[in-house]
Amino acid sequence: MDARNRHRTNALENRTKTALSAMRKILRKTELNSKALMRETGLTPSQLVFMQLLEDGNEQTAGSVAGRMGITQATATALIQKLEAQGLVVRRKGETDRRQVWLSLTPAGREVLAIAPDGVHARFHEQFTALEEWEQLMLIAALERVASLLGQDDMDAAAVLDASATIAPKMVAETEAQ
Repeated sequence: MDARNRHRTNALENRTKTALSAMRKILRKTELNSKALMRETGLTPSQLVFMQLLEDGNEQTAGSVAGRMGITQATATALIQKLEAQGLVVRRKGETDRRQVWLSLTPAGREVLAIAPDGVHARFHEQFTALEEWEQLMLIAALERVASLLGQDDMDAAAVLDASATIAPKMVAETEAQ
C-alpha cells in the first residue's frame, strides 16, 4: 500500500472513530439523564414524556397520546398500566364507546411532573427548534441515515431517548415493582 492510500485509510478510520465517539456521547448523555430521572422521580423517560403529553389538564384518549408519542397502542397500554399502578394516571372508559379509554393525571402525577428535571428531551427540543429549518432537516436526514447504517429498521421507535431499560434494568425493575 502506498503512502497516499495509507493516508486515505487512516483518515477514514479517524472519521469512523469520530462518528462513533459522537454516538457514544449521545448514548452516555441519555444514560445519565435516565438515571437522574429515575433517581428523582422513579420514572423512565418514556413514562415522563407520556405524562407530559397529559399535562394540559384535559382528558385525552390513550390512542391520541400514543399517536403523538409515536408508539403503538400496546406500548401505550403497558405505560398506562405502570403509571396507573403508581397512582400517577387515572383512566376511565368512554361513556358512548366503552372501548375508548380516557386518561388524565392525578394530583400525585402533577406533583411528579413539577419536580421532574428538564432532561435531554427539553434541552434538545429548545435548541433544535432554534435552528434554521435547513439545519433541522439536515440533522434529521443524518440521524435517519445513521439509524439505517446500524440496521435500525424498527418502525415502532418512539421519539423518546430512553436508555433505562437497557442501561439500568435493575433500577427499572425495582421502580416497576413499587
